[in-house]
Amino acid sequence: MDSDLALILGIILGGLSIPAILSNLSENRPPRSSAFLLLSGAGLIVYAVLSHPGGYRIEQIPDVFFSVLGRFLG
Repeated sequence: MDSDLALILGIILGGLSIPAILSNLSENRPPRSSAFLLLSGAGLIVYAVLSHPGGYRIEQIPDVFFSVLGRFLG
């Protein structure tokens, strides 16, 4: 898997897990599946940072996002 794709998927999965965790906690249910989603996203982000030479900087993330999006749409 490409490190750019892993980074973007990790950010998306992590972002989607936060509302799911809050929903589960507000309904007094254990957040098992949403915690798995958060851990999967964190794992993808760690994989991307470790496999990309030099890592990523915060200001690079929008450029990486749109380059990945352009590869799949174009």
